[in-house]
Amino acid sequence: MKKIAVVGLGYVGLPLAAAFGEKREIVGFDINKKRIAELKDGVDFTREVSREELAVSKGLSFTDSLEGIRDCQIFIVTVPTPIDEFKSPDLTPLVKASESVGKVLKSGDIVIYESTVYPGATEEVCIPILEKISGLTFNKDFFAGYSPERINPGDKEHRVTSIKKVTSGSTPAIADEVDALYAGVITAGTYKASSIKVAEAAKVIENTQRDLNIALMNELSMIFSKLKIDTHEVIAAASTKWNFLPFKPGLVGGHCIGVDPYYLTHKAQAIGYHPEIILAGRRVNDNMGPYAASELVKAMIKAGHTVANAKVLIMGFTFKENCPDLRNTRVIDVVKELKEFGCHVDITDCWASSEEAHEEYGVKLDQNPQNGFYDAVLLAVPHREYASLTSDELRQFMKPGGVLFDLKGVLPLGEADLRL
Repeated sequence: MKKIAVVGLGYVGLPLAAAFGEKREIVGFDINKKRIAELKDGVDFTREVSREELAVSKGLSFTDSLEGIRDCQIFIVTVPTPIDEFKSPDLTPLVKASESVGKVLKSGDIVIYESTVYPGATEEVCIPILEKISGLTFNKDFFAGYSPERINPGDKEHRVTSIKKVTSGSTPAIADEVDALYAGVITAGTYKASSIKVAEAAKVIENTQRDLNIALMNELSMIFSKLKIDTHEVIAAASTKWNFLPFKPGLVGGHCIGVDPYYLTHKAQAIGYHPEIILAGRRVNDNMGPYAASELVKAMIKAGHTVANAKVLIMGFTFKENCPDLRNTRVIDVVKELKEFGCHVDITDCWASSEEAHEEYGVKLDQNPQNGFYDAVLLAVPHREYASLTSDELRQFMKPGGVLFDLKGVLPLGEADLRL
C-alpha cells in the first residue's frame, strides 16, 4: 500500500489521519510545532480525537518537517480556506500547502485536496503551483484528486468514517484509485463524482443550501417578533408536515456555513454572474449578531434597566455548542454591538481556549462569573454544561428583574424573557 501524508492536522485532517492510521502507514504533517508536540503526547486540543483513538491508530506518526513526508506517495491536503476582511476567498493556506507538497512531489505521486473551494480552484490554482515547484507535468508525472471534507466539529455521532465520501480524480484511473483509497476506511461508502469540478461544486453547495435555509428562518424570526409570535412554536407546528425542514434561527458562523457561500459567489462574479439569493441570505445571517444585541437592549429598557453601563453575561463564545472551535464565531458581533450601546460585557465559555479568544478577538473569558451581578444573561451557545442548567439556575447570575435571553431556544417555552 502506498504511504500517505495528511497535510494539515486541524478539525478535518486529524480525524482522517487517525482513521487511516488504523489500517495503514500514514504521516500527519503540520507546520505548527506545538500542535505536533501535543499530538505526539496524545493530546488533541480540538477534542475531535481522543487519546485512546490516537493510541489505536498504530500506523499514524507525526512530523513538522517536510523531510518526514518525502517518501510518501499520496498527499491529502486538509488546510483551512477562510475569507478575508472583504469576504473574498483567502487561498493563502492552500497556496502554501501546495508549495510545500510541490517540494517533495515525485513522479507517480497523487495529491488529493479536501479543503472547500470554488469549482475549478484545484486545477486553476493548486495544480500550477505543484507543477512550478516540482518541475513535474500534471497528469503525466503526477496526478490529483478532490474529496471534499464533511467533518462536523463536535458531532460524536457523524464521524469521518460514518459520513459518505464524495471522491474524484484527474483521470479515470486515478478517480478509481482515489475512490478505492477512501473506500478502505469510510464505512458509510463513497460516491465517485465525474470530475474534480463536480466534487468541488457539490461541497460548496451543501453549506450554501444550509446557509440559505437558516437565513429564511432568521428573517421569519424577525417578522414573527413583530407579530408577537414565538418562532420556535411556529416551527414545531409546521414540523408536523412530513416535508417541512425544521431549521432554526440563530447566529451562523464557523469555518463552513458562514464562509463557503462566499467562495461560490466569488467564482460566479468572476464569470460574469451576480448571485442575488445567495448574497441576500448572507446579508441576513451576517446581521443576526447586531439584531440579537438590539433585541436584548430593547428588552432591558422595557424591564427598567439603564443600558449604559449595564452588565451583561454572555454564556458561550465558540461558533457552535460542545465544540472548542472559535473560528468565525459570530458571538463576537453580539459582544461588539452591546459594547457600542455602552454595556459592560463578560464572556464565559467552558469549552473555548482563553488564550485563543484573546489572540483572535481581543476578548477575555471569565470562567467564574459572579452570582447576582448581571442585568442580563444571554445564553448564546448551549454547551451541554449550560443547556443542563434550569432557567432558575441561569437567573442566579442576574440581579432581580434581569433579562434572560435564550438565543437558540433550548429552554422550555416561557422560561426565558427573550429568544429568537
